Amino acid sequence: MQQRLTQEITHFLSDLPEEERIAAINEFRMAIHRVSPFREEPVDCVLWVKNEAVSPNDYNPNNVAPPEKKLLLKSIETDGFTQPIVVVQSTDEVYEIVDGFHRHELGTGKPSLHSRLKGYLPVACLQGDRHERMAATIRHNRARGRHQIHAMSEIVRELAQLGWSDEKMGKELGMDSDEVLRLKQINGLQELFADRRFSKAWTVK
Repeated sequence: MQQRLTQEITHFLSDLPEEERIAAINEFRMAIHRVSPFREEPVDCVLWVKNEAVSPNDYNPNNVAPPEKKLLLKSIETDGFTQPIVVVQSTDEVYEIVDGFHRHELGTGKPSLHSRLKGYLPVACLQGDRHERMAATIRHNRARGRHQIHAMSEIVRELAQLGWSDEKMGKELGMDSDEVLRLKQINGLQELFADRRFSKAWTVK
């Protein structure tokens, strides 16, 4: 039964035009994902979507130095895409990047990769609102040891203004309370840390 079904699916897919075949493969993957024992893991369902449907976010505090970016390109060219771009599906046609901006940039902008990938990019989808996405982006960046301090401070400012406590930010962003406070100070917004006592040594001048 299983072998016959596999053969029928393979035969069905092989007869489709390429774009329809990609769409059908995505549908099959999503159907399998719904009954998978690993359905709680985003990587269990990697989809291929057109690169114009994938858009950068407006808050990513990550920057890759030119040598690292060159190595990333070499890695993708030689080994292929080994990590999907992590996204949140904003609408049926739009995916916002949570992690993988530079993979997106190279996969979209380098003609050799664009051609090889047939104008598509691999994505794994997360769920969540904007501020949960921001927290997820920071977790991904910090896990790799990369983040830009001023961009991080802007995210902390926005989360604080939305009512996130220092404790919640520390837990969700992987920071201790002193680090959260220092990021608030960078903005120079006293209202963000008016209820906290801190050392003069931390003051940003």
